[in-house]
Amino acid sequence: MSDSETEIKMSSKPESKSQTEPVQKRLCSNLFLSIKVFVLCHSLLQLAQLMISGYLKSSISTIEKRFGLSSQTSGLLAAFNEVGNTTLIVFVSYFGSRVHRPRLIGLGAVLVALAGLLMSLPHFIAEPYRFDHVDLGILFAVTLIGPGLAYGLGSLMLRFYVDIDRMPEGGTSLTPKDPRWVGAWWLGFLVSAGAVTLTALPYFFFPREMPKEKQELSFRKHISPSLDDNGESSLNKQGTRNSPEKEKDGEAQIAPDLTVIQFIKIFPQVLLRNLRHPIFLLVVLAQVNMSSMVAGMATFLPKFLERQFSVTASFANLLIGSISIPAAIVGIMTGGILVHRLHLGPTRCAAVGITGGLICVVFGLPLFFMGCPTHPIANVYGPSSLLEKEDFLNCTQKCSCSKSDFNPVCDTWNRTEYLTPCQAGCTGMKGDPGAGQVSITYTNCRCLISGVKDSSVTSGSCESSCSHLLLPFILFISLGGAMGSITHTPSFMLILRGVKNEDKSLAVGMQFMLQRVLAWMPSPVIHGIAIDTACVFWADTCGTRSVCRYYDHTRLRHRFIGLQFFYKLGTLVCFTLVFIILRQQEKEAARSRSQHGSVSQEEKLILSSEKRSGESIV
Repeated sequence: MSDSETEIKMSSKPESKSQTEPVQKRLCSNLFLSIKVFVLCHSLLQLAQLMISGYLKSSISTIEKRFGLSSQTSGLLAAFNEVGNTTLIVFVSYFGSRVHRPRLIGLGAVLVALAGLLMSLPHFIAEPYRFDHVDLGILFAVTLIGPGLAYGLGSLMLRFYVDIDRMPEGGTSLTPKDPRWVGAWWLGFLVSAGAVTLTALPYFFFPREMPKEKQELSFRKHISPSLDDNGESSLNKQGTRNSPEKEKDGEAQIAPDLTVIQFIKIFPQVLLRNLRHPIFLLVVLAQVNMSSMVAGMATFLPKFLERQFSVTASFANLLIGSISIPAAIVGIMTGGILVHRLHLGPTRCAAVGITGGLICVVFGLPLFFMGCPTHPIANVYGPSSLLEKEDFLNCTQKCSCSKSDFNPVCDTWNRTEYLTPCQAGCTGMKGDPGAGQVSITYTNCRCLISGVKDSSVTSGSCESSCSHLLLPFILFISLGGAMGSITHTPSFMLILRGVKNEDKSLAVGMQFMLQRVLAWMPSPVIHGIAIDTACVFWADTCGTRSVCRYYDHTRLRHRFIGLQFFYKLGTLVCFTLVFIILRQQEKEAARSRSQHGSVSQEEKLILSSEKRSGESIV
């Protein structure tokens, strides 16, 4: 081997090693230049972010018991979750294009993770939980996958005792079936916050703008020869379309380079102009009604199932996360497929809305009758005679029972419940309360309303007599939710059809803002107030009313389901009015064409633009 060949081989080795590092860097940088990678990261972030808000709703009933809150107060907690979104959504939707959007999303996700950590903070700064005892005892579809996982996470975490991190010696005598049980509500916030933090990291490596893909450039050049290689309009470069405030037909327009002050000044005019358009207004009201129904159901359906059918919070969340939310996902996907495959126009989209709303109403009717009344509760609720009540009070006065204690027991002979074994006049006990037994038997109970002396009662509340209706109830709720979800994509099509081309991007932001202001914020509070009116016995904490111990189940069912039914009817009425208006517009257009001959070239361009906009949103 010659010296020159040796030099070539020796010099080639470090060159090949040095060349691998730039290649790896290029591969890494190219990874974050792919729109597919961005969509994947955004889907995962949506999944993790929605787990936090969904987990809060799945733990509402547990948080109520832990901190002694009414349903109205817990509804306020759920409503405040939307305040930040409502405040910023319109500004972000318009000004987001002027900043480094991926990094802004990443910073926002970090704030969400910090919020999740703060939501778990009350557990660590509060004293350990003390219970009363006696030394006696696709992007639309992805947005629903997150809450589904949240309810599953809630089902898992609420099986653990709330003070799992500071469990007393010997454990606890409570079981998840006990009405005093409080699960580890705080643990899910830590898990969700960690997931949000991990999914936020990739956003700090994406570029400010994604490079235009070849297919997109080819398509845009084909439909508009005035676009340059970067996909930008040559007219924009000349400055003919980017005036700060445009005036068209005497109306204020939103230009792409408005300042914040100019935007605030012109926004009310654009908002009022769109709200005066009947299609936009009615479709938004239909979505507000549907969102109000969903917000109330997501917040209080687990609690309703606990009270109505005597199931644990963990099992209620499992049913919702495994049946109801997947049914809603199927409904959204079905609506998108219908619009895309059948090329539905505005009138047919309204017809889909009517059909989905009508079937949703039909599935809601049987829910009024799927339940049973509250079982008798001594000195609280029930058909006991006046003489029986007097005898009961005279008997319990001798025992000097505390009025604030809550350790319910059940007389299985006549399904009558007592607040404590003391109120039942019990003096004996079978079983060790510290061994975590499923039930404890209290004996020698002399104050039972049944009149049977020296009888016994078992620990825990009496079981519901209609628990067999639980699965049919969930089935009707899920089918109704699926049919209501079918209207999701057609309503977006109608939103795009109902506003001017220059207002479409802002109209989507206004739509979400109005949904939050009119639905997601007030609906949990309204449902909470309705639920509180069905309460028949409030716990007393330091002389003030706190958590509700017992409800009139019939009144609770009628008011909760009735409120849901009201919003379903509102959705149906709005879509019906949209259909009537669109049919009238079609008739007027047909009459105009018959008078003037064929469709003008301008009308063809407008129809073609609307069709492309609809297909892109699907």
